[in-house]
Amino acid sequence: MKRIGFTFLFALALQLAFSQQLAISENQRYLINKNDSTPFFWLGDTAWELFHKLNREEALHYLQTRAQQGFTLIQAVILAERDGLRTPNAYGELPFEDLDPKKPNEAYFEHVDFIIEQANQLGLVMGILPTWGDKVYSEHPGAGPEVFGKENARSFGEYLGKRYREASLVWILGGDRDIANDEVRAVWDSMAAGITTGDTGRHLMTYHPRGSRSSGDYLHDASWMDFNMFQSGHAQFYTPVYNFTQKDRALQPTKPTVDGEPAYEDIPVAFWEFMKFEPGEFSGITDQEGMLKDRSPFTKGFFDGKSVRVHAYWNILSGAAGYTYGNNAVWQMHKKGETFVIPALTDWKDALLRPGAQSMKFVRKLFEMRSFAELVPAQELIVSPNPEGKYHIRAAKQKDGDFAIFYVAHPQEFELDLSQLNGERFTASWYDPRTGNSLQMPEFGLHQKVWTAPSILEGADWVLVIDVN
Repeated sequence: MKRIGFTFLFALALQLAFSQQLAISENQRYLINKNDSTPFFWLGDTAWELFHKLNREEALHYLQTRAQQGFTLIQAVILAERDGLRTPNAYGELPFEDLDPKKPNEAYFEHVDFIIEQANQLGLVMGILPTWGDKVYSEHPGAGPEVFGKENARSFGEYLGKRYREASLVWILGGDRDIANDEVRAVWDSMAAGITTGDTGRHLMTYHPRGSRSSGDYLHDASWMDFNMFQSGHAQFYTPVYNFTQKDRALQPTKPTVDGEPAYEDIPVAFWEFMKFEPGEFSGITDQEGMLKDRSPFTKGFFDGKSVRVHAYWNILSGAAGYTYGNNAVWQMHKKGETFVIPALTDWKDALLRPGAQSMKFVRKLFEMRSFAELVPAQELIVSPNPEGKYHIRAAKQKDGDFAIFYVAHPQEFELDLSQLNGERFTASWYDPRTGNSLQMPEFGLHQKVWTAPSILEGADWVLVIDVN
């Protein structure tokens, strides 16, 4: 009776206080708050192991920190990657009895309830994966085990849909896996149908694919696919994420798209090239707390705070509906003294305050001041050479030409043609994406064509914002 009462009160609290839901904008390019149709800026964080690894006190600390940093959405997995069906959560609870999706363990899901409720109270939308993709057949097996077929995928989806009908969330199917064949597609279709039955279709839904892929590659036509998600991945510095966005934007019918897993701060570049994924393989180069002390085996380096900013601005200026940040220690909720999945430089608590994470609030600040919902890509404004890589510049303008935004990933001289904007006199400012501060420029006219980013810090990234007077 105690558990039934808790569940009832949880559902009632959600119904009364957290009825905010998301929808798709009229032009099918971004997400909106259903209540008032205001644009929703997707600034996500990949906290894949949140439900599985953290206790309630830890989860509150995580959620409060991310809310204070300006994040708007948290991505987490109910049936987690790190042996989530056979390794208990922080309270010793497994999600199912006998590995059977038709036998959910109420105590496990009460912990999930608590975290969702606390996130919603903090104004955070949850991006919930029902399961990591290794619990369904794929060509890239993981910890598994594979427990889902069409029938139990539908029943589990319906269970989740009913339980979280009133919560503020979006559903993210998949979990780092491609769809191997039609039978596997039918399993995900069934889970989506179950969720839709359970929550009466009130939540948006998408799919998290394997690296360098998009849900649009194989699920764009699915009736339940409300918006696309791609994983630009961890393969290289200055990944041309804009190519994923442009490809998804060109699909018909039009749907929003978002980068659900870009390069993580503090993760080794192309880490899989340097790992055997065997127990103890890095024991000689980790410290007593289990942190990587010798980075030399990872010869391609590690993604840093600038890396995550580059991909954020490139994504949004090419038309994405937002951006998901990630940190290598945070996604796996790596704790001192534990073994890691991918070598970590800090524990998850210290990682919350890494420079890239701290700078995400300034991404949101800029694109809410100059509404991302009114932006259209405008590479034609850049008339100087614009190669891919660290010297690449991305540009977007307000749909009526009232302002333009340019992200300069590396200091350089470049030339612009502003004649396509809605005026002949302009003001400009250099926005510092590390601090959120701006350097104002004197008024100028169309004769101003050549620009050079401030040289305050060698290698620094900058955003040029130009407004029509």
